[in-house]
Amino acid sequence: MRDIIDLIGRIFLSAIFIFEAVDTILYIDKTKEVMTKYGLTWQQDMLLNGTIILLVLGGLMVLTGYRSTLGAFMLLLYWAPVTFLVHDFWNYPKDQLRMQSILFMKDVAIIGGLLMLAGKGSGRWAIKRLLATTRVS
Repeated sequence: MRDIIDLIGRIFLSAIFIFEAVDTILYIDKTKEVMTKYGLTWQQDMLLNGTIILLVLGGLMVLTGYRSTLGAFMLLLYWAPVTFLVHDFWNYPKDQLRMQSILFMKDVAIIGGLLMLAGKGSGRWAIKRLLATTRVS
């Protein structure tokens, strides 16, 4: 039962990052506008391409369980700074404070999930483990 829960958790955790990568690719011009709004104008194309690479590779590594610790750290490289940059609720006006603090705490919970995955590994149902235990005749 625990192995199934690990697998389902990895699927749900990776879904947000893979969705974010696809959304960034599909709406690249809008993403650049948002980056400019938050002051990310230095080497914008490099940052955007690096973000897409981290999200796709990290998300797929977490999903498949192949080197999931590395994948989790790749995702943390993106997610942690963006959380503090985008959802800095302490800088928002009072009418937006509650929603931004909720979004900030949601992102902090995702960071916690990534750290748990990095600490305990991907579990039994991972591509790496399946390939290592499969016998080819």
